[in-house]
Amino acid sequence: MKNLTKWIRRTFRRTPETKWTLVMGAEYEPQQFGQPVERSGSSPVRTSDPEKYFRPSCIPIKNTLLKDFQFFDPFYEKSYKEVKLPAALTRTADETILNYFSILREAENLTDGQMGGCGTVGMAELPFPVAYNFFTDDYQKRVSYHDYLQSFAGIGHLNLIKMNRLPDEGDTVSYFIELETIEGSSKGVTYFAYYFGYIQLKKVHNLYKIDRMKLYGEDFLCAAYHLWQHDAEAVVGIMYGEWCKLVKKQLPVKQDGYVKIIDFTGTDGADYRFVFYRLTNDTDVLISQFKMDAAGVWKPITIDPEECLKN
Repeated sequence: MKNLTKWIRRTFRRTPETKWTLVMGAEYEPQQFGQPVERSGSSPVRTSDPEKYFRPSCIPIKNTLLKDFQFFDPFYEKSYKEVKLPAALTRTADETILNYFSILREAENLTDGQMGGCGTVGMAELPFPVAYNFFTDDYQKRVSYHDYLQSFAGIGHLNLIKMNRLPDEGDTVSYFIELETIEGSSKGVTYFAYYFGYIQLKKVHNLYKIDRMKLYGEDFLCAAYHLWQHDAEAVVGIMYGEWCKLVKKQLPVKQDGYVKIIDFTGTDGADYRFVFYRLTNDTDVLISQFKMDAAGVWKPITIDPEECLKN
C-alpha cells in the first residue's frame, strides 16, 4: 500500500518551477510510450492488426446522474462565488466524481476557432461555475476560475467512460478515469478525443472535494506503427524480464473487460501480479504491481525498470 501511494504521489509531483498546461481543469501531459522506433522492412512493430488502434470507444458512459436540465435552474446568472453546491452531490467519493462529470456532460466552451454543432450545445457555459465548486479551496487557489473555464476551450461534450478507485491514503481518495470528448475544430467539424488520468479527492467537513487532477492525451497513431510499450505482455516480458531479470515464468493473461492481470513467477521464487487498464486507443497502462507475501497476501510494490537498466 505504501509503495502504491508513493506511485500516486509521483504522478502528481511537480516543483514550483514546473510549467504545466491546464486541460479541462486538470494538469495535462501527452500519452507517453517511450522513444519512437523507426519502421523498416524487417521491423516487427506490426505484429497485430493496427486497425484496432484507430477505433473510438463504444463503452457505456457513467456520468448520467442528471436526468433533466431543471437541475441548473437555481444557478442561472450566478458566478461561481454565488453557487451553493448541494451537499448531497458530494456525500461519497463515488458520488462526487459521478456528479461532477454529469454536470460537465451538459457543458460546452466552443470558440470561434474551434466550432461545432448547429446551435446551442447542452447548457453552454452554465455548468462550469457549478462544477468549479467541486474543488477544494486549495485547488481553487492553484487554478483560478478564469483558467478553469479556458481549459475547456474547444470542448463541446464530455463523457466519463472509465472510473476505478485506487487505494486510499488517510483523507485522500484517488481514482483512475478515462474521458471521451467531442471537440470543435477550425473546419467546423467535430471530432472525438480521449484522455486518461487520475483524480485525488479530500474529505472536507464530511464531504468529498476534488483536490487534484491530471490527464494524459491518448494518441491513436503511435501504437499502430511504432513501439511495444503499449502492450502489457511486452512490458512485463521486456522491462521486468529482460531488463530486471525478474521473470522466470509468465502465466497466461487474465482479462476482465478493460482490466488485464499478468501473473508471473519471479527468479527470486516469489509470485508477482501486474495490473493494467486497456485504454480506448487499445493501449495498456500499468496501474499497480503486487508481490505475494509469506501469508499469501498480495502486497503493493513499486519496481522501476529504468533503475534496472542503470544497475
